[in-house]
Amino acid sequence: MSLFSPYYLTAYENGDLIEKANKANKALLNCNLCPRRCYVDRTKEDLGICKTGRLSKVASYNAHFGEEAPLVGQNGSGTIFFSYCNLRCNFCQNYDISHKGWGEEVTPEQLAKIMLNLQNMGCHNINLVTPSHVVPQILSALITAVENGLNLPLVYNTSGYDCINTLKLLDGLVDIYMPDFKFWDPKTAKLTCDVEDYPQVVQKALLEMHRQVGDLYIEKDGIARKGLLVRHLVMPENLAGTRNVMEFIVKKISPNTYVNIMSQYRPCGQSMNMKELNAIVEPEEFRQAIKEAKAIGITRLDDREPIFRFEMP
Repeated sequence: MSLFSPYYLTAYENGDLIEKANKANKALLNCNLCPRRCYVDRTKEDLGICKTGRLSKVASYNAHFGEEAPLVGQNGSGTIFFSYCNLRCNFCQNYDISHKGWGEEVTPEQLAKIMLNLQNMGCHNINLVTPSHVVPQILSALITAVENGLNLPLVYNTSGYDCINTLKLLDGLVDIYMPDFKFWDPKTAKLTCDVEDYPQVVQKALLEMHRQVGDLYIEKDGIARKGLLVRHLVMPENLAGTRNVMEFIVKKISPNTYVNIMSQYRPCGQSMNMKELNAIVEPEEFRQAIKEAKAIGITRLDDREPIFRFEMP
């Protein structure tokens, strides 16, 4: 028996969940939910950067076994992949989902049913993948899901390009934050996502996430129940600025932060047409990133085997 119950159950009981869902849905009228701040009326299908209107769009959902071990356990992480994205990296490995929007629109009731189906499958959590642009839709669905018995930890699996105001709406609702910290250099953010402010935004976002949930807590069964887990993808020629990212985590967040340094970069989408991005990460580059992270003071590194599957022609 877990020592923790999901935060959102208390929020439902005291009325905070319903209040925050209403506030989030009102924001759709002049949307500034993410740092893009398109200020469009999404209830009238006036679509901004995320190309998402009143309803969220789901590409797929399943028990996923490719996530970090504290999320996967024996039965998998219950991932819900939302279509489109507010960051839109040009090298995205899910390009058809994030840029082309593959998937189907779902009502809040249908999204709640997906959450409950994942719980019935035995998944250890509900893992919301690319959720930043669909927070109102998620919170509306969460109300229905709670009323029908949902009681799994909620994972906010994000690019890190999140507004503080939106994150504060999620305070007391999200159990596990799993942001990327993609790039340290604004020039890389501009090259890949056309947003120079990504490094500044993600630093503030991680500080707020950690304030809410603290370091990742893993129970005796090996399953994470609450806290912060940070992902960082090593890029060719150190485009991601790994050393700087790790120094920020240790000095500004916590040396006890659980970090997954990932090796599986490959040129996808539009990046194959860009000299800087049309490359792979060599094994030595990845080993150096791990070595630097440990030397800087990262003490909790995800220890799965690195993935080196792709070779350039």
